[in-house]
Amino acid sequence: MILNERIGFEIELLAPAGASRRTLADGISREQGGTVSRFFHTDSEPSLVPGMGHFWHLTPGFAVHDRAGAPLATLVDDITIVDDLRRELPPPKPAVAAGRHAAGPRDGPDEHSYRILSDDGRLLRLVADRTHPDTPFGRVLDEVAALFGTSVETVGAVRRLRDRAGASIAMATSLATGRERPCEIVTPPLSRDHEEALERLLRPARELGFTVPVEAAVHLHVDAAPYRSVPAFSNLVRLFGHWRDALRVALDTNPACTRLQPLPPSLIELVETPDATGLSEAERWSRLQAAAKATGLTKYFDVNLTALLVDRPARDTVEVRILPASVHAEEIVGRAAFVEALLARCRMPDAFPRPTASDPVAAAAELHDVVTIA
Repeated sequence: MILNERIGFEIELLAPAGASRRTLADGISREQGGTVSRFFHTDSEPSLVPGMGHFWHLTPGFAVHDRAGAPLATLVDDITIVDDLRRELPPPKPAVAAGRHAAGPRDGPDEHSYRILSDDGRLLRLVADRTHPDTPFGRVLDEVAALFGTSVETVGAVRRLRDRAGASIAMATSLATGRERPCEIVTPPLSRDHEEALERLLRPARELGFTVPVEAAVHLHVDAAPYRSVPAFSNLVRLFGHWRDALRVALDTNPACTRLQPLPPSLIELVETPDATGLSEAERWSRLQAAAKATGLTKYFDVNLTALLVDRPARDTVEVRILPASVHAEEIVGRAAFVEALLARCRMPDAFPRPTASDPVAAAAELHDVVTIA
């Protein structure tokens, strides 16, 4: 199967017990004669603290380059992967009284398997800028502490940094049991030979025993620029709004995948509302951007349209989030080709049609016909 678009892939896998995403990074590197480097991956997670929506955190990620130094992929944690780890947790250990046999700040031999948390994304970026990814746990946050004129406190298995007024800056703690095993493979944008490039990453994963976890998905990132117009943006909304159930059938979306939801009804209504007359194309687009932003879009919908709501996004892509995960490049590329054809239809000036069938299976067949006709 041949793809024509420039596409970046995110593929969620799980390392077998006793292995980690570093295991796969090393395996890919050996096959390609390349190198592996550690970096901090930034993500957010729900907070258990009342009144605080979420924490930002840094976790170990690994960047793999080929022998010429070109990026092949980054391998990072994905906090949505939990079910397999929960089922495989060992029984709890009996409590140990404090003393010389009590657990220290690290449980295990890898002094780099930790995460850094903060409730302020700006402070966490400062921590990342001032902390080398190879810093061992026993010295993590020390360089940042020097900036604030304080020192790091060690409380049990936690290293905590406050400013001179006692306000929290960040803390570091061991990774939870098994958190080294979730492995999201993130590729650079691929312009050609997509299946071959993915197979170079997935063949070592299969050979090392990596599997598809319960909640896994594949995300596709395509260039957002072609959708920065009223017709193209409206067609994206029509496709993922009116055809949601059909898409899930056609793509075999994983029902256990989290952080997915239908587009806001107000957004779907918005693109069907007639434009004000006498406006230029640029004015129409600017008004639609502002109105769409007010519907509450975030990245955690079936399709991530947030880059289109601003003129200079940090990552200028449209992200399709509803493909199921696989350890086989052929399966991933086959589904991506169908998405690619649907997106090409969205770029046509006429409105994307609505399904006539109410049954999702019949509507999925219609959707294939729409692509064939286009």
